[in-house]
Formats: sequence, C-alpha cells, structure tokens
Amino acid sequence: MPRPLTAALLAAVLACGLTGPALAESASAGSASAEPASAGSAGPAPVVTRAALDPALVAGRGADVAFAEQEAENAATNGTVIGPDRSAYTLPAEASGRKAVRLTRGQHVEFTLPAKANAITVRYSIPDAPGGGGITAPLDVTVNGGGRTTMTLTSQYAWLYNQYPFSNDPQAGLLHPDWWITECSCVPSATTPAPVIAKPFRPSHFYDEQRLRLGRTYRAGDRVRLTVPAGSRAEWTVVDLLDSELVGPPKVELLAANVLVFGADPTGRRDSAGAFDKAIAFAKRGRLKVYVPPGTYQVNRHIIVDDVTITGAGNWYTTIKGREVALATPAPDGSTHTGVGFYGKQGGSSDVHLSGFAIEGDVRERIDTDQVNGVGGAMSDSTIDGLHIRHTKVGMWFDGPMTNTRLTNNVIVDQIADAINFHTGVTNSVVSNTFVRNSGDDALAMWSEKIPNKGNTFDHNTVQTPVLANGIAIYGGGDNTVSGNLIADPIREGSALQVGSRFAAEPFTGRLNITGNTTVRSGTYELNWNIGLGAIWFYALERDISADIRVSGNDFLDNTYNAIMLVSEWSVKDLYAIDNVHFKDIRVDGTGTSVVSARVKGSATFENVDARNVGAVGVNNCGSFGFPATGSEFSLTDRGGNDGAWLAPWLLPNTITCDDRPPVVAPPAPSPW
Repeated sequence: MPRPLTAALLAAVLACGLTGPALAESASAGSASAEPASAGSAGPAPVVTRAALDPALVAGRGADVAFAEQEAENAATNGTVIGPDRSAYTLPAEASGRKAVRLTRGQHVEFTLPAKANAITVRYSIPDAPGGGGITAPLDVTVNGGGRTTMTLTSQYAWLYNQYPFSNDPQAGLLHPDWWITECSCVPSATTPAPVIAKPFRPSHFYDEQRLRLGRTYRAGDRVRLTVPAGSRAEWTVVDLLDSELVGPPKVELLAANVLVFGADPTGRRDSAGAFDKAIAFAKRGRLKVYVPPGTYQVNRHIIVDDVTITGAGNWYTTIKGREVALATPAPDGSTHTGVGFYGKQGGSSDVHLSGFAIEGDVRERIDTDQVNGVGGAMSDSTIDGLHIRHTKVGMWFDGPMTNTRLTNNVIVDQIADAINFHTGVTNSVVSNTFVRNSGDDALAMWSEKIPNKGNTFDHNTVQTPVLANGIAIYGGGDNTVSGNLIADPIREGSALQVGSRFAAEPFTGRLNITGNTTVRSGTYELNWNIGLGAIWFYALERDISADIRVSGNDFLDNTYNAIMLVSEWSVKDLYAIDNVHFKDIRVDGTGTSVVSARVKGSATFENVDARNVGAVGVNNCGSFGFPATGSEFSLTDRGGNDGAWLAPWLLPNTITCDDRPPVVAPPAPSPW
C-alpha cells in the first residue's frame, strides 16, 4: 500500500520560513478557533472573501460568480493554520491568500454558510505517494452535525516535480543538468564536483478541488463541517477554501437531438463518443440543437464540432469525462495521447455554440505536443458559455486564424498548463466573466506566434493561484484590451500581468489597453534571475516594445516585490528598449520593494499614480546597467498628480538608483484607499 510522503518532505512543503530570496511572512501556529457549538446552535459569523480579500476592496473587478468564497483560515477548526508564506514550493504559498488549514486524522474545519446553498466546492491538498502517482483519501462532510457524505480526495492530478516540463517522479534527477539553477547558482553538469540537489526537487502544484451536491438546500447560518476520518490514508489533509452555491434545477431541451436517443450512456460505463457524433450529424441535418441530459458520459477522444449547438443541463448536472489514451503512433501534430475534448475541424470551424456542461479530463503530466485540451482548434463566429473544465492540459487552446468568438461565464480549474490561450491569428474575440484557479502556466494568454492577435478583449475575469507564469499574459499583437480583471496569488516565475516580447511573438502594434484591473499578492520571485518581479511585468526579450501602451485605472495591492517592472534580459540589454508606456490613475497599496523597477533602456510616463506603504525607494532605476555619467538609460516623465512621494523630483528624469536586490519589507494588508 502506498505510504504518505516522508516527514522530511512534509516539513519542506509546509515550511513557512524564508527560502532563498523570496518573501516569507510570519507563520501562525495556532488553530483558528475552538471546537464549534453543537448541531442546531449558531456558528461563528461567516467571512466571505474574493481572492481572500474583503469584497469591498475589489468591487467591480473580476468575474461575477454564483458561489461565495470562504477561506479555511477564517473558519472554525481544531486543525492548524499554515502560512502566510510566499516562498515557492510550499503549501501555504499555493493557497488562496497564502494561508490554509492543515488537518490530521480526526480533525475538522467548519464553515458557516453565508446564504442558501445546495452545493459546495472544496479546494484541498493531500500527500503524494512515495513514488509519485498520487493517493486517494476520504473527507467526511456533514451539515449541522448530520447527513454525512464522504468525498474521495485524490492527489493523482497534483504534485509535479523538477524542471520544466516537470515530472511525476519525486525521486527523478535533474531533467536539465545543463541548465543554470538557483539552488547552487551553477550549471550542475559544468560543476566539479556536481552539486547535491535535494529530492524531491521543486515540488509544486499541490492542490486540487472537488465539487459536491448536498442533496438538499441549506439555509444561511447552517454549518458545513469537513472532517478527516480516523482511518484516512492521508497523513494530513490541507483545506484551502470552500465555495458554496445555490445551483438551480437542470435545464431541459425538448426540441433537440438528445444524445440518449443515439445510444449515449449517462452512467459513464460505456464510451459515448460515437453517440455524440451521431447526434451532431442528425442535429445538423435537422437544424436542431444537441442536448446532453444530466449524467456522466465517457468520451475518450476529440468530438469534432462545426456549425452545431451543444447544450447540457448545466455544468453541475452534465459531465463529459474521459481517460487519456496513448496513441499507437504519434499524430502528425506530434500528439502522443488523445482524450476528451471538443475541437474545431481541420481548417477551422464556425458557428459552434457549447454551453451548460462540464469537461473532465485525465491529464497528469505535461507533454506540450499533446492535444488533450478541453476545447481546441479554431472556431469562428462561435460562443462557449457556462462550461466547467478541469484536469485537461489546457482548458481552451485556440489555434487561429479565427475571429469573433466569445467565451463567457466559464470556470476552468486544475490545469497542467494554461487555462485559455489565443494562439496565432485570433481576432475580435472576447473572454469575459470567466473564473480560473490553479492553472499550471499562464491563466489567460494571447500569443501572437507567426500571425498577430488583434482586437481581442480579456474583460472582468478572475484568476487565482496560477502555479507557474502569469495571471494574464499578452505576447505581441495589436489593439488588444485587458480590462476589469482580478488577478491574485501568482506563485512563481510570473506576474499578475505580463506584456512580453518573447516566444517568437509578432511585434506589438497599435494600442494595448490595460485598464481597470486589480492585482493582489503579486510580483513573484523569478528563480532564474534571482530577483523579484512586478505585479505588472514588461519584458523585452526578442525585440523592442514600442507600441502605444496605456496602463490606466489599475490597483496593485500587496505587491510581494515591485508593483511595476520593465526589464530586458542581460544578453540583449543593449539591443532592445521599452518605450511609449503610459501609466495613469494607478493606486499602489504596499510593495515589498519599489513602485517601479526599471532594468532596461527606454522611457515611461506617470500621471496620478498614488502609492503608499512602499518598502524601498520608489523607483529602482538600473536602466540597462551601463551606468553612464548622463544618468540611467531609462527615463521617467512626471505628468503630475503622483502622490505618496514615491516619484520625488530628484529621481527625474533618469537618476540611477540601482539596487540589484533590495531588502524586502512585507507590506501591511490592503485597506480602503
């Protein structure tokens, strides 16, 4: 029988101290509260948050979701609160708000419902198996002391190790011994003697989540208790949060091609892919919708969609679930596996409308050539609304050219890589009111490889805890907009917002608008450079960034390092510049280091940028590290109204204030402005 992780690894991932140069905060060792009252009596008042913040601090930002978020550290428990901590490779760092509750066998955490609810989502972590591959363990759910239901938790989709593209084996040696690594400040294969690298190396991606319908509707004030049974296989269970929701009745479509008529199995025992194909063909001939009633349908390959509408009974009722299947020979696109997913046809589809169902994959490792995404291909003049996608490689990956597609009201969680990527020639398309948590790479990305993405908008989405890379990333393209989003807790090697000239992206052209967004607990540690990043990060790696970029009306809250960073890579620092970036009507509440960190040549303007609780000098200006007598190669223009003394006159236009790695001062928690 697999055993839990060793005590040494447990100590490492639960550690709440400083690891390397990343910021850590003091840990709370006590429990959140005493034993709650008996069933039928009032529990503690519920604390509802958004991205682990008072909702008033992020009003009008992010997705308008149907559930209420409650952090475990604010609930009643006889377990132990872990965190806060922002050091990569620790359980608190990957938790929402950088805190969670650790339970051992027999311990519990109890949430008081803030409103009527009949369904919950639990975000949790349990140990890996010693050799990788995960374990399963029970978690008991009771309401007001009765009606016990047991959820089966799993770590089979969590726990990655090592260097990109990562490993499921905790004992694997370095995947790239010729890469420079921070842990020894060396290239291991070029070091004599070779350094001893602790194993497991860089554990990450600890969390997963489960949804549960409670079987009846409970009232505000009722108490949902999560208890680890005495006989659990898991040495510990960490609960991060609970989302509670009032799910409406299932949707029924009578005038539709019902997949049951074509042989689909709602119990999930038999593969239903062929029945879906038949229902789609019939619906297209009769100009009907395809309807997928409540149930779980096994589908282990792509369903090709074009000129069709497929709707389920709602993503809490209709689930399309599949195994990852190894291909006998690699596909022409390099895929070595296939799995459940809805894909546009070769050459691109149009008039595709998907809504009201869940897609659940079986992806446990990152193979970038595999097409094992929830939705893929190209789909023009299409809509995707109200899906719930988890355990695929990427929730939705679109390879253009394609145009005029709207992705709305979706929930995408627990991905090995991105949540949504507009890749190559996607135009006039929108992602809005979508909720993303626990992506393994950029949560939302526009990647203009070979063909620019143009005229797209990412608007009013919520991104939480991307384990690697960025919350929202724009790589080249023209006239795109990022507006009204809420991005929280990127973990490592990324920012809440990145504007990057990298990955062979086409140049930025026209105007890029980044307006009305809120970031919180962002600005992570870049482990390859051994420096802290900004909540918004401009990166000129492969060419200049010189389009008209307007960053306006954004709030950067509780920044781990910098609020704003503009940087190039050392090897090209004298080749590329960042110019024509304009910051206006910005609020910065708390930085571990600076408001602006410039490590590139170029310029930017600042107007009505207000800052408080700044940990170091307001502007850390290194330019391109030439340090000429005339001042930094990066200049700042003060257009007025910049409050908080962060942009003092003596800093302008280009005073060298370079501190390569300034001391980090943990900022206070955000508060009303």
